Amino acid sequence: MKTKLSIIALIVLFVAGPSYGQSPEEKGIEIAQKAIKADEGFESSEVDLRMVLRNRQGQESERFMTNMTYELTTDGDKSLIVFNSPRDVQGTATLTFTHKEGSDDQWLYLPSIKRVKRISSSNKSGPFMGSEFAYEDLSSDEVEKYTYKFLKEDNFNGENVLLVEQFPVDPKSGYQKRIAYYNPDKNYRFEKMEFFDRKGAMLKTLTYHDYETYLDKHQRAGRFYMVNHQTGKETELFFEGYKFKTGLEEDDFNQTTLQRIGR
Repeated sequence: MKTKLSIIALIVLFVAGPSYGQSPEEKGIEIAQKAIKADEGFESSEVDLRMVLRNRQGQESERFMTNMTYELTTDGDKSLIVFNSPRDVQGTATLTFTHKEGSDDQWLYLPSIKRVKRISSSNKSGPFMGSEFAYEDLSSDEVEKYTYKFLKEDNFNGENVLLVEQFPVDPKSGYQKRIAYYNPDKNYRFEKMEFFDRKGAMLKTLTYHDYETYLDKHQRAGRFYMVNHQTGKETELFFEGYKFKTGLEEDDFNQTTLQRIGR
């Protein structure tokens, strides 16, 4: 009888598959890989954004922009953000080349001086156009940019979530780590992201709202809500009019386009 039970136990362990015996690090990277895989195939996208900046006293200001993205699987994605209004920022544009390995490349076009400036890797932790998002937050999520550690399974706003610590590989990152809340029942989309500064103190929390599914698989939030716990400031991003497979090509994302589109 004892032998029979042992055989049954072995069968159960075999069926349980590769998750058996996984370390927290292995499980963490497996979850991140599934999230990246789940979103592959959108090719390119374009969306209009309304950015709401809110100071500690609750005073608000708005900015409107357009974001274009070109998907790459051999390296990180390329993206272009153009500010459409108000007038003091109209024409300002940012170009980001995310890299799976090494520092990302970023440029900023300022119409007031009609020049393209390269954003050095040491400045990418700085605020993006006065918001609570940093320039490094504009990069696409790539597995190679972090090391991982699975923490636990939990519940967030009624959704089953998997909490994974992410430690930036780039020593010039402004973060010591992030804690990502993945939703395994919704194509591993993010529900929440907690950011910790270089000293390990809680810095910001980003929550994702009003998700919609595009092309039967791509999950996109309609609203990002970022709170800076150290300054009391907030930034909300509202997304409208998502378009996918827009016909954009890789050559559309370069410094010449950045300058032309910002004029």
